[in-house]
Amino acid sequence: MNELLVFMCDGAPVRGEIVSISSAWQAVLERRNEPPAVRRILGDFVGAATLLSASLKFDGTLIIQAQSKGPIQLMVIECTSNLSMRATVKLSVDASEISPDATLGELLDASNTGRLVITLDPTNREPGQPPYQGIVALQEHRGTAIKPVSSAAEAIALYMQNSEQLDTRIWLASSDTHVGGLLLQRLPDSGGHVHLDPQTASEGWSRIQTLGETITDEELLTLAPETILRRLFLEESSENGVRSFPPRPIHFSCRCSRNKVADVLRMLGEEEVQSILSEQGAVETVCDFCAKPYRFDAVDCLQVFKTDLLSDATRPPSSGH
Repeated sequence: MNELLVFMCDGAPVRGEIVSISSAWQAVLERRNEPPAVRRILGDFVGAATLLSASLKFDGTLIIQAQSKGPIQLMVIECTSNLSMRATVKLSVDASEISPDATLGELLDASNTGRLVITLDPTNREPGQPPYQGIVALQEHRGTAIKPVSSAAEAIALYMQNSEQLDTRIWLASSDTHVGGLLLQRLPDSGGHVHLDPQTASEGWSRIQTLGETITDEELLTLAPETILRRLFLEESSENGVRSFPPRPIHFSCRCSRNKVADVLRMLGEEEVQSILSEQGAVETVCDFCAKPYRFDAVDCLQVFKTDLLSDATRPPSSGH
């Protein structure tokens, strides 16, 4: 099951999404060997990225990036508007040092330095035009007290609150085999629910949230989105109406290429690349997302810096590679 289901509530100003990811999530894990606590947090953010990407009306890529001085140095999840996703993690300590019960705060917010960056990178972005970025600390400041966030759902809620988006609630769960999530958003009263007076709209939003709060991790990880929708909102559907749309497929996909590796070599500079060639005989790297290896020998590197044609500069490996 790799699908996302969108639904609308007729009796409340609410749009919702339910996501279930199995083989696409396993494709991420096949390429990684992270400790259980890291896998759990990564899975939750994969679910969050998928839900947020589907809730935005734009053609491009949503990127969730978390950085800290803690055991998780960097975490990146990318999800395109067509729901293709990939993810990677970099640790600053040996995996054996991370407790299976380690919390998000312990792994991503050491010394209150954790940051969550959500980037919207549209496909039609003009050269030189920066993508939209929202940044939020992984702590709640309550007067003089600082409280680390306890989950990916709480981190996303903080981001949505600080970025002045629509009121949003999100529930996330992950295991070694599945990722599941539920997202609820309150729509503007003046939009598609103009027939609802303010009090009815407010009561409807509260009612749908209360139903959402009954969802369990087990349900998110074991039931199909259609089943969750039917069970969770059975009474709401009977009394006020709940409409769903055709499920959308989710898949793992990496966008790495020799062209992009060549661009990285150019950023390193010819002198640095020649130094690597002298020491190792070739420049070799592995994609952080899909573990695909790339090898550039002396001839490849010469073409990278001497030709104006990118396609020539990144020719396929020769038979000797």
